[in-house]
Amino acid sequence: MAECWLFKTEPSAYSFAHLVRDKRTVWDGVKNPMALKYLRQVRGGDTVLIYHTGDEKAVVGIGKALGDAYADPRGKDERLAVVDVAPVAALPRPVTLAEIKRNPTFREWQLVRLPRLSVMPVSREQRAAVERLAGD
Repeated sequence: MAECWLFKTEPSAYSFAHLVRDKRTVWDGVKNPMALKYLRQVRGGDTVLIYHTGDEKAVVGIGKALGDAYADPRGKDERLAVVDVAPVAALPRPVTLAEIKRNPTFREWQLVRLPRLSVMPVSREQRAAVERLAGD
């Protein structure tokens, strides 16, 4: 099971800056079956890379799952899950999708292969490479 995940968000709807301001959020709205499968695997303490979609297309920050994923409390659809997330730190600089696509380390990453997936695992190697590119 992964210990690090990438969560995508449209920054005009909810950005990493919003997460920092709010100090925590319930990560919801995931409907894709594969993304939901991954979201249900998130455990408390797991690292979450926050990726801005839209015009930005970049990994911008690091968060942390505050607990295990759980059923969406709104209860409208029993298949849906959510997870509580808190910010850890903004990356020193965003790591763009273009940079990621140019780097052979990421060739098999779902971010490159399945660009519409909103939640996905991140390997230790991929996480380390993102942090190197960000200047950590």
